[in-house]
Amino acid sequence: MPIEALLKELTRSMPRLETRLCEPLSAHTSLRIGGPADAMVFPKSAKELTQILSISRQIGEKPIVIGNGTNLLAPDEPLRRLVVKTQGGVSGCFAGDDGTITAESGTLLSSLASLALKNSLTGLEFAQGIPGTLGGALVMNAGAYGGEIGNLVHATVCLNEQGQINTLTGGEQDFSYRHSIYTDADKTILSCVLRLTPGNPEEISSKMEDYSLRRRASQPLELPSAGSAFKRPKTGYAAELIDRAGLKGKRVGGAQISDKHAGFIVNTGGATCADVLSLMDIVRETVYRISGISLEPEIRRMENG
Repeated sequence: MPIEALLKELTRSMPRLETRLCEPLSAHTSLRIGGPADAMVFPKSAKELTQILSISRQIGEKPIVIGNGTNLLAPDEPLRRLVVKTQGGVSGCFAGDDGTITAESGTLLSSLASLALKNSLTGLEFAQGIPGTLGGALVMNAGAYGGEIGNLVHATVCLNEQGQINTLTGGEQDFSYRHSIYTDADKTILSCVLRLTPGNPEEISSKMEDYSLRRRASQPLELPSAGSAFKRPKTGYAAELIDRAGLKGKRVGGAQISDKHAGFIVNTGGATCADVLSLMDIVRETVYRISGISLEPEIRRMENG
């Protein structure tokens, strides 16, 4: 099998690389759902990440790169692919003297927000409390409370389809609502430079605390979820449409439309990927029948093939 050849070559070329076999994906996704991945590796730097992807390309394997697993739905059945987890290892970051922050793709957004506060830089307050990584945020142009990560990007270093390292400016990354060039293209983010604005640390801290309080008051943070299950439609909000359809609290197996926020699907215990997909289908069909609006999933799926 190709993955066996890949693991053999990774072991030979990178003997210190942490590798786990039959690793449960439920331990690496915020929904706490997922069967085992054939193998998972944990690079310690962007350089190691690049090496893993280069070797994989030579073998003919296409790994799945994840950050903190906060916007992902993993399959119930075994995932016959190599999973590369960047969070915790590919996470070097520093603030420059010119109002920039440079960070590797596995850096947590909350860490970046704290670093910005420490250096009296404003613009990342919205990221406080978002549990994802910089890489994942760039893929979907994550945002909240009027802020989006794409608006702060100065340049991003990525690995392209041919295995070449490219540097893209902010304008070259096609940022729009919950979309970027990385959403569909075969590019892997290595690091990014964010350009922020000097600000008052007390005001920055106050805004971060305000956003944290709002999240705790309105979102079901006490239960596993993948964040917003559906993207905001062109008219209205997904949560409002789901609520009007009478689906708040709707349950399939262990998956439930949150009683606290109808835009979230939560794992009340023992939920499966099949439960979540079935519930999402019910939501989309019911909302479309009642309002004529088609909801687009925001949760991304991990799949074989």
